[in-house]
Amino acid sequence: MTGAPLVPRVALVVLDSFGIGGAPDAAAYGDEGSDTVGNTSRAVGGLRLPNLERMGLGTLTEIEGVEPRTEAGTLHGALTERSAGKDSTTGHWELAGIVLEEPFPTYPDGFPDEVIGPFEEAVGREVLGNEPASGTEIIARLGEEHVRTGRPIVYTSADSVFQVATHVDVVPLEALYEWCRAARGILTGRHRVGRVIARPFTGSPGAFTRTPDRRDFAVEPPAPTLLDDCSAAGIAVYGVGKIADIFTRRGITEASYSDSDDHGVDLTIGYLSRPGPALVFANLVDLDSKYGHRNDPEGYAGALERIDARIPDLVETLDGGVLLVTGDHGTDPTTARTDHSRERTPILAAGWPGPGIDINVRSSFADVGATVAELLGIQPSSRAGASFAETLGT
Repeated sequence: MTGAPLVPRVALVVLDSFGIGGAPDAAAYGDEGSDTVGNTSRAVGGLRLPNLERMGLGTLTEIEGVEPRTEAGTLHGALTERSAGKDSTTGHWELAGIVLEEPFPTYPDGFPDEVIGPFEEAVGREVLGNEPASGTEIIARLGEEHVRTGRPIVYTSADSVFQVATHVDVVPLEALYEWCRAARGILTGRHRVGRVIARPFTGSPGAFTRTPDRRDFAVEPPAPTLLDDCSAAGIAVYGVGKIADIFTRRGITEASYSDSDDHGVDLTIGYLSRPGPALVFANLVDLDSKYGHRNDPEGYAGALERIDARIPDLVETLDGGVLLVTGDHGTDPTTARTDHSRERTPILAAGWPGPGIDINVRSSFADVGATVAELLGIQPSSRAGASFAETLGT
């Protein structure tokens, strides 16, 4: 460490797709008018989020059912993404100090032969699909043919992803993961997509469902991140959910995959309960994968309310630490599109001594990484963000 830590531990919890609209460049991404939380609240007749309300969520966008108020011991503000893109890798990397000037490539017409050919050779069979699609829709449409032929379903989205879906009774999980590793090795240079995603599913025709055994095979971060800096300073870094995948396990002391958001909160609490200084970095993905991408505002609302109900459990485990809750992008379930949306995200804190603090609109997600570094008493490698830790206890 290079300085005295201000707190003993930090829990950085990313609610995947926790967008609040207002991105100044939303129109450039086709996302003008997107407001994931606000629009969801209006679509379902109001949200019940008493704990996030106390932390100031209602001050950041108009949310039906959530009052614009704050309580002592909290902090609130909005984050503006500087990086080009609106995917999970980009968002999480910027939170950890990396700002990307160029977006990862996307494939609105599917992947070219120079990608698909080597992949088919690697797996020993032709692919199905090779098109932009909703994961649940393409599995429902092509799943039966996959089961009959063993050919993997390959698809993408508006995001920089190469997704491979296979039935667990047709392709064993480890074989699917190996196929995805092969794809990761193929997707380099100008085809360096942000993530290769394994999408196993189960069930029978008409009732296929995805399993929680998804894995993300991301590209290596191009520079040291907050996680590397913490690890180098002797601070334990625990990853929950897909965090280890997004950062290719770099700088991570220990990691656990989660089966659900509730399980992810349990894992976060378990890591927070360990002795010693620590960063617990968690991703809760259900809002995005189960509801946002499926244009299901009712499901999104229910999942967000369940997360809200677990906030006190997290706060009770802090023991002098700080809880930070944010997002990595939006996925507005009320729009016609099923992809991520370019939005600002909240930054909410609990365990922040003093009156409720308003840090207004920040110019980069990287402000979070700079703040965590200062809270834990380390010098960050990145200079991309501006810490707001000076407000602690004011």
